[in-house]
Amino acid sequence: MKLADAESQMKKAVEATQRSFNTIRTGRANASLLDRVMVEYYGSPTALKSLASINTPDATTITIQPYDKNTLTLIEKSISLSDIGLTPNNDGQVVRLNIPPLTAERRQEFVKMAGKLAEDGKVSIRNIRRDAVDSVRKQEKNSEVSEDESRDLQDRIQELTDKYTAKIDELLAAKEEDITTV
Repeated sequence: MKLADAESQMKKAVEATQRSFNTIRTGRANASLLDRVMVEYYGSPTALKSLASINTPDATTITIQPYDKNTLTLIEKSISLSDIGLTPNNDGQVVRLNIPPLTAERRQEFVKMAGKLAEDGKVSIRNIRRDAVDSVRKQEKNSEVSEDESRDLQDRIQELTDKYTAKIDELLAAKEEDITTV
């Protein structure tokens, strides 16, 4: 594994963590809350955003307008069964989700959830580090790189690991701030 490959994979791990953070409710309407909602459409799970237009007309409402009116009840059912904790309202044309204000207890649950997602991202980065270091050690063993080059590469891999775990910590701090501010 090359250093550039390891860095690219670490960037992707940070981006995946950011996308995961976007699915956590903060008390404000945000279309990305529905990113993980899958709708059983003609026998196969389909992303909600592929079946409908999702908008946030104000800070406390998400509207979902399906491209096919026949999917209204499927969308409503999928949202009800999902883990986002919102009750859909269907008026025959549009599904509306009202975002209630968060209680202090619920905010703490979301902070814990964000912490777990951040830790998952860091584990992913550490796994990439492990694979990269193993690759460098194998190259050293096969006499493809010298012992000094191997040490230098391992140090650079560790620097990348520190850099990207710090980015995840920054994202976590911003998300916690977003969750806890009223």
